[in-house]
Amino acid sequence: MSDNQHLMTTYAPMDVCFEHGEGAILYDSKGKQYLDALAGIAVCGLGHAHPKVTAAICQQAGKLLHTSNLYTVANQQQLADALCRVSGMDRAFFSNSGAEANEAAIKIARKYGHSLGIKLPTIIVLENSFHGRTMATLSATGNRKVQAGFEPLVQGFVRAPYNDIEAISNIARNNNDIVAIMVEPIQGESGIRIPAADYLNQLRALCDEHHWLLILDEIQTGMARTGAWFAFQHNGIKPDVMTLAKSLGNGVPIGACLALEKAASLMKPGSHGSTFGGNPLACAAALAVIETIEQDELLRNAQTQGDYLLARLRAQLDGIEGVTEVRGKGLMIGIELDRPCSELVAQALQQGLLFSVQSNTTIRLLPPLIFNQQQCDTVVEIVSTLVINHLQQQAA
Repeated sequence: MSDNQHLMTTYAPMDVCFEHGEGAILYDSKGKQYLDALAGIAVCGLGHAHPKVTAAICQQAGKLLHTSNLYTVANQQQLADALCRVSGMDRAFFSNSGAEANEAAIKIARKYGHSLGIKLPTIIVLENSFHGRTMATLSATGNRKVQAGFEPLVQGFVRAPYNDIEAISNIARNNNDIVAIMVEPIQGESGIRIPAADYLNQLRALCDEHHWLLILDEIQTGMARTGAWFAFQHNGIKPDVMTLAKSLGNGVPIGACLALEKAASLMKPGSHGSTFGGNPLACAAALAVIETIEQDELLRNAQTQGDYLLARLRAQLDGIEGVTEVRGKGLMIGIELDRPCSELVAQALQQGLLFSVQSNTTIRLLPPLIFNQQQCDTVVEIVSTLVINHLQQQAA
């Protein structure tokens, strides 16, 4: 294996290299098998080497990869139609990543504010959020660790605690420059933080009252991960702007910013753009993803397997001293401990299981939508044993 001497040290990769995969299983360069309960950080929702996605990529690669957005891209129009159909949104802009999708959302909010005569359009963002690593999305992110060293940050953001409606109301009373709220329906990077059941409804009501845009970052929650196409659909509301990426292309880089007409109409030719965004290849992959989710009833599977996995984990870890909470929605689950547990990632890897630890104390599980009950049982067995042994060792 290369010593990576020519790569910038922006990552600290583990000493394993995966060579191929099939479904929820990965194989490393030595032939060892792993159960992937992370799905490339919520990217490979259909698992690895899915035949329908593979076929779509190969077919499109043999026809056309790129023409530019100076011309009509049929796949892009079809994907916009499909996403608006399943989301209830009106228009879509395509980019290459979640950060770029969020940049588009921020620019829409700025345009909206200027249309109202507000000189410094300001967006409410939430503590412990994560929206990307470009300068604007980094500034919107509520994590000082990822911001450190990149100051000065972009202005136009004001921060509030997550899951605290009164804090938002207080900002509304004291700041006349607010034009939007940007929020993750479930905070993924900070450890699967799930708000109160009516939180999004209350945010929608506040936005309606004050004529703000509600921007939902569904980059991690979207594309059936929570058991609905998008997390907001559990609440019976609709955002003004929504962003997607990650599992939209099942590993092919693509992002999307969807908006209702009142927000989308603010963007005119020249307002925004992307060289590669919405190219024929990425859109072909995303269309195959949507078709597969529908045909294979993966929304239902995500809900069924997610409920089963959550219930089994709670049964195994209930009453264990040191386990703060086991929480989740669909196939998006967090196990929070009252102490650091980052070393469990390497221990799980040794046992052939992939997951991550967020905020140093929360195990994050993001299995692919195709997960089955036997694979859930394997996760429960390995994770519960690792957690219990870790807590016993800490107590000794």
